[in-house]
Amino acid sequence: MAPWNLGLRFGLELAALAGFGTAAWRLTDDVWRWVAVIGVPLAAAVTWGVFNVPGDPSRSGEAPVAVPGAVRLAIELTMLGGGAAAFILNGPRPVGVTLAVIVVFHYALSIDRVEWLLGRRRERP
Repeated sequence: MAPWNLGLRFGLELAALAGFGTAAWRLTDDVWRWVAVIGVPLAAAVTWGVFNVPGDPSRSGEAPVAVPGAVRLAIELTMLGGGAAAFILNGPRPVGVTLAVIVVFHYALSIDRVEWLLGRRRERP
């Protein structure tokens, strides 16, 4: 994957986390608001960082928890799409729509990686 596309994906990851945090802020109140604002993006970031396909050239290649490529792709689409949906549902909507369009653009330009992921099965020890 081209370095600029990796940078784009990193920006999308951060935007998705912001979307989750924004939704958590708007959907909770009192002390739970702070728990959710910290906990929801943190859970998303941990999921993103832990479940990987061994040897993924767009990442470090390490996989704390190895998963098949289709599972990793589902995690990515859920996280990035979920961040966009969080903005669309909880505001500001234009940010969510823009984020969704950029996610589609990113994956369209990353079709080689998508095919690589879909070709990876769980490796048995």
